[in-house]
Amino acid sequence: MAISRGLRCCQRIFSWIPVVIISSVVLWSYYAYVFELCFFTLHNTLEKVTYVLVFHVCFVMFCWTYWKAIFTPPSTPSKKFHLSFSDKERYEMEERPDVQKQILIDIAKKLPIFTRAQSGAIRFCDRCQLIKPDRCHHCSVCETCVLKMDHHCPWVNNCVGFSNYKFFLLFLSYSMLYCVFIAATVFQYFLKFWVGELPNDRAKFHVLFLLFVALMFFVSLMFLFGYHCWLVAKNRSTLEAFSAPVFQNGPDRNGFNVGVRKNLTQVFGEDKRLWLFPVFTSQGDGHYFPLRTLCESQNPLLASEGRWGEDGGSDEDSTDGEVEHDPSVTIDVEY
Repeated sequence: MAISRGLRCCQRIFSWIPVVIISSVVLWSYYAYVFELCFFTLHNTLEKVTYVLVFHVCFVMFCWTYWKAIFTPPSTPSKKFHLSFSDKERYEMEERPDVQKQILIDIAKKLPIFTRAQSGAIRFCDRCQLIKPDRCHHCSVCETCVLKMDHHCPWVNNCVGFSNYKFFLLFLSYSMLYCVFIAATVFQYFLKFWVGELPNDRAKFHVLFLLFVALMFFVSLMFLFGYHCWLVAKNRSTLEAFSAPVFQNGPDRNGFNVGVRKNLTQVFGEDKRLWLFPVFTSQGDGHYFPLRTLCESQNPLLASEGRWGEDGGSDEDSTDGEVEHDPSVTIDVEY
């Protein structure tokens, strides 16, 4: 037991290594750009002031979004998705798989759940002892179920999901902007150092590596950011892109795709003035989402206490609880 705790402690320590690497590179880039380039290399005062001001705007937004992506805890399912003491006892004492499956089905009727496991059974997490909401998955690194889990990112040492997906996207975008600004402003001085127009001092080393590092990170970030833009437009998570969510009628990669505009709104919110700032504006509570094949009035985005109250039941249909998955009823999809 002590060895196991020691291993977990070492794992937690080592998991911060990628964050330390990124932070070290960023701090070095700050010193190299502000001091070695702007203060020691530039002689034009207007150019120097302009570069420093714009650089600090990019630097602050990068640090702000990176901080939010790292330290925003993943959202976990509410207590309504956990088995009650009696249900848990009944489930664990039952040895017949078919009866266990039926127990979960009966409990799930009281919850807004539309997805299923590959076998068609209710998605249940044995480790967290809860019925998984739609788009929720268990993260073995965080050791918890995460709402609308996208992936576990080692570069932020955090699970990217419902609570911080917007922050992660902004982190990628401001990282690209940070790299582009550095590369664009450093390039002319890189050429001057290269051809010998500027003195061969220590600033040359920093300026040369600034350009290489900025371009290297930009290329890698460009592909990752482009991929996530495509995911947002399709309303898919990384996990759903590799394995389509399963509904009552079978797998459907576009099950949550309700149109580009509405997909964007789910992640960034209605107020476009806040889209570029790392403040939480995503719609809903992460427990369930509009479905492409269901009427919006039957499957609202925002959780309603009237729909699944403290007792877990539904005021609209206490006997059924779950809206039938009727493919003949559709909503207008905007592409």
